[in-house]
Amino acid sequence: MAKVPEMTKHRGFPAGLSGTQWQFTLRRANSKVTVLGQWRRHPTLDKSVGLADTAFVHSLWHYFGTEPFERGNLDGERLSRLFGRELLPAERDFDPASYQALLKLNEPLARKNFPDAFVDVLDV
Repeated sequence: MAKVPEMTKHRGFPAGLSGTQWQFTLRRANSKVTVLGQWRRHPTLDKSVGLADTAFVHSLWHYFGTEPFERGNLDGERLSRLFGRELLPAERDFDPASYQALLKLNEPLARKNFPDAFVDVLDV
């Protein structure tokens, strides 16, 4: 059996977008780590895809800000939808297949592409 790598769990980070199939975090590490890559974002009739991306950027912003963070238990598919644009490697020897890889939010581009992610909702 393949050895399962160590994985940091980001406690308090949302598990996903409520009421949809889209997850933001993993429950446990997998021996076959999803390799991060720059996935194309195709227009789709499913509006929940864009909402999930916006909610994920919102969560990254509020949880990490512009500080580098470890990939940890963040979902590889969701990260790959932003990788190379709104999410950038934060280390010189970046390993896209490591749970310990450091990433950082590209705030200017994230604000441009996902403006709603930076608007805080006030309870009135």
